[in-house]
Amino acid sequence: MKIPENLKYHSEHTWASVDAGVATVGITDFAQDELGDIIFVELPEIGQNVKVSDIFGSVESSKSVSDLYSPVSGEVIEVNNALDDEPETINDDPYGAGWIMKVKLSDSLDSFNLLDAEAYKSEIA
Repeated sequence: MKIPENLKYHSEHTWASVDAGVATVGITDFAQDELGDIIFVELPEIGQNVKVSDIFGSVESSKSVSDLYSPVSGEVIEVNNALDDEPETINDDPYGAGWIMKVKLSDSLDSFNLLDAEAYKSEIA
């Protein structure tokens, strides 16, 4: 199971990567593995404001439907529309092409109390 060291993690199995005040957000390898084959992704709306731990969408798999919890606060500025046609991309590449949304941060990443890779590994162990 992959848990990249350069990302920050929310305890509800989402991750964030920040560049120039914009966070790219997706679900972790652990989450996609637990869900099984993802068949549908409910994306947030562009312009929607999200807060840490708020539900911003959902994923439906062959096993269940799960809510997605935001690891950061800010405004959704982009969503991965490719997931409409190929939701399984999350299974194949959860930290790359399977990203879900981009958020213009309302505060610094440090203010969101996210987990580093080691702490996240402890959470799922």
